[in-house]
Amino acid sequence: MNNQAKTCRELGYSMPAEWQKHDAIWIAWPYDPTTFPNRVERVEDTYVQIVKEIHEGEQVNLFVKDEPTKQKATALFKVANIDLRRVNFYVFGYADVWFRDYGPIFVKNQNHELAMLHWNFNSWGEKYEELLKDKQVPDFINQKMALKCFKPDIVLEGGSVDVNGEGTLLTTEQCLLNRNRNPHLDKKQIEKYLSDYLGVTHFIWLKRGILGDDTDGHIDDLARFVNPTTIVCAYQEDKNDPEYNVLNENYQILGQSVDQNGKKLNIVKLPMPHVVSDEGQQLPASYANFYIGNQKVLVPVFDHKNDAKALSILQELFPSRKVVGIRCVDLVYGFGTIHCISQQQPCPS
Repeated sequence: MNNQAKTCRELGYSMPAEWQKHDAIWIAWPYDPTTFPNRVERVEDTYVQIVKEIHEGEQVNLFVKDEPTKQKATALFKVANIDLRRVNFYVFGYADVWFRDYGPIFVKNQNHELAMLHWNFNSWGEKYEELLKDKQVPDFINQKMALKCFKPDIVLEGGSVDVNGEGTLLTTEQCLLNRNRNPHLDKKQIEKYLSDYLGVTHFIWLKRGILGDDTDGHIDDLARFVNPTTIVCAYQEDKNDPEYNVLNENYQILGQSVDQNGKKLNIVKLPMPHVVSDEGQQLPASYANFYIGNQKVLVPVFDHKNDAKALSILQELFPSRKVVGIRCVDLVYGFGTIHCISQQQPCPS
């Protein structure tokens, strides 16, 4: 059901922070060798690890493209001793795995009601025409859930925004002001949409994202709230590294930023890995692409010397959750990792 008469904010809905309690995580099973060349089976193993770690704390809502794929995933889960009662399968002909960007964003109000947002998805500025079919996914989900569904008529991907749940939103100019998204809107107009539909009142705009990111600078590879007043920021210490200037500029902006109440934020540097493809292309590997589950924080790791340091930093910031490294050396070949493939469904209460 659609409600276009009033915005989310007018009806009391807002986007919760990711660390607030979830009912479920949404993901889609990998199958396409064009996304993961010569790596599909290894990426399937990565998915099994992710599901095994997260399903103890929240339901797993898993898209599979057909019944044979469902049977294959089920068999792998059984071998891994995953409780299949904690996994809900959805058979649907989706194109790819980047659920964060094409799936719905869930919002809730103080009356313990959940609703969903169905933004326009144009495959990151119409880069991949074959992936445009994934814009149908939110409608398919809502055939099952029958939630109030808001459809802001603008292009937005879930990976391009991050919120602290109390009114502040993080994003980048490279993405949201890109002419390949909403060329008819300026910054103030985009902020109005974000305010109306995510319930935020204060905005922090960083400049550009990490190298290798084909999404035009998604925030979830760059800087993330870990609590209402603390942001982890991808940072490169080596001044000779090609990413140093961009990441340092973002760090300086964050250092001058405040929250919705005008208070300074705590900014924590997160080191960068360096991952290069077989063809010598830099891949968008970032420890900031973690998923905050009810019990565990799943962090991508890359067989890099900074893996242990990143996990240690995040464990200190999430004292009530177990921080778990998930090897994403193969997953990152698709130009994203754990946060990119997932979307949380918050508990209404």
